[in-house]
Amino acid sequence: MKKQPSHVRSHVGQARPFLGELLVNNFGLSPTQLELALEKQRHEGKRLGEVCVSLHMSNEETVVRALSQQLQLPFFDRIPLEAVNVELVSQVPIAFAKQYRLLPLWEKGGVVTVASTDPLDYAATDDLQLIFHKPVHMVLVAPNIVLAGINQVYEQTAHHHAVHAMENIQEEESLDHLVHEIEKPQDLLDTNDDAPIIRLVNSMLFQGVKQRASDIHVESYEEELVVRYRIDGILYPILSLPARLHLSILSRIKILATLDIAEKRLPQDGRFAVRIAGRSVDIRVSVIPTAYGERAVLRILEKNNKALGLGAIGLSQDLFKQVSQQSHLSHGIVLVTGPTGSGKTTTLYAALSQINGTERNILTIEDPVEYQLPGAGQIQVNPKINLTFANGLRSILRQDPDVVMVGEIRDQETAEIAIHASLTGHLVFSTLHTNDSAGAITRLIDMGIEPFLITSSVVAVLAQRLLRTICSECRTPYTPDSAELRKLGLPLSEWDSLSHFYRGRGCAACLETGYRGRIGIFEMLTMNDEIRAKTLARDDATQIRLASIQHGMNTLWAEGAQLVLAGKSTTEEVVRVLQDEGRESVLT
Repeated sequence: MKKQPSHVRSHVGQARPFLGELLVNNFGLSPTQLELALEKQRHEGKRLGEVCVSLHMSNEETVVRALSQQLQLPFFDRIPLEAVNVELVSQVPIAFAKQYRLLPLWEKGGVVTVASTDPLDYAATDDLQLIFHKPVHMVLVAPNIVLAGINQVYEQTAHHHAVHAMENIQEEESLDHLVHEIEKPQDLLDTNDDAPIIRLVNSMLFQGVKQRASDIHVESYEEELVVRYRIDGILYPILSLPARLHLSILSRIKILATLDIAEKRLPQDGRFAVRIAGRSVDIRVSVIPTAYGERAVLRILEKNNKALGLGAIGLSQDLFKQVSQQSHLSHGIVLVTGPTGSGKTTTLYAALSQINGTERNILTIEDPVEYQLPGAGQIQVNPKINLTFANGLRSILRQDPDVVMVGEIRDQETAEIAIHASLTGHLVFSTLHTNDSAGAITRLIDMGIEPFLITSSVVAVLAQRLLRTICSECRTPYTPDSAELRKLGLPLSEWDSLSHFYRGRGCAACLETGYRGRIGIFEMLTMNDEIRAKTLARDDATQIRLASIQHGMNTLWAEGAQLVLAGKSTTEEVVRVLQDEGRESVLT
């Protein structure tokens, strides 16, 4: 006969009430129901409590409460998670804890207290005594409470170990090799730091940083899990994994970002920081539910990013002088426009770095803070505590700033505060999501800003895009045909005086794409008397744009064509990025 565990043996010899009697006397089970349950128990050989639950005569919590009275063991309504000993928990595999529905709590006087739903499972108790080399004392807890406790405690423990394991990722491993190494999905919380899933995620991050990816996409489909890197603005498939690995990989990412691994129905956002080959990297994580499981996007931000100078972002000599002059103004608004990912924030920081010094108080409010600007006060918005762009900007203006940078003007409230700040002696930099420079004027009017306020405050609008540059390792010349020249808006009559174009053949350095790196193209709308008049008249963006061109504005198409002529980019790239927006003849 198997030896009983210590927490039960102490009651041997005492007359214990039967479980059925307790359920009838104290927990509402009728004698008739008890007879039916006992009859079913005799035929099936199950425990009485299991039979009562299966027949819906009682529930699991009630049975556990009855067991606590029968065995004279404490019953906990909740698990005090703040008092749980993490070192004890780490000695018990999560699979074991979930299988037997138990959770180690603490040790006192050489005895380990364990929360359990089944104190009569002698095998599990004996195993625990072998693990801890100490006696075990059981306290009873409802099954849903102990399972929730297991998930929360093990998730916190796994996050601690995961962050520690990723403090400095040094070695690069083959992603394909790691995929073949993984034979079956694992409970990520039950793995160690050498598990293939962990090494796979580490290697995904390492190679993403190495290949200059700005984002890592982990996308779930019916039969596969696809990993893609966004490099120079374009998504490239890197890895295709079996769909069965989806849960393990997403759980690993969630653990790192301190997200709820049990929540699979709602979007979640988080972040974590790692060191990859000695470089500090901040990873922003977004997880959303889709038809075939959750999809994650990891935004890679290097903590040590330093703002580029104006001369390094691709400004022409004329535009460099204009932006430099506007950066030294005492008041007014300078706007930078363009779609998401067009480099607007980089340009703003290039302008700020031009004037950064001890004689100016520069404050920024952003979402998120992407660059470190020594000497500047940088604030990150936090909607959870109502720190929005508008509220943050109000607070900034009480800090006696000389220069203010607002990451984005998204609504009328933020726009009005920024305009009033510029009218009261502050230089304000910000961004808007419009296709071109003239569109920024009409966008502000659409937001509800009075035209006279726009003409009084806005100094200039800089529109921009990013073009991929030709890989220097595989750059080769070719002669364009007339169709290509027409795409760029180049007059055929001017072509005789021009030489050839260039393109990349594709090589290992550029991942066979023919491109490596990006450069900005810009158009600058400067507020003058004619633009002010058209703004006050509420003219559309097309009229404002034509007036700016007549006053010498170099358009995005003209800038793109010049880069093609200079052998830095290609016609295909200009057409892809600009998509026929306001194309004008370049050489007239």
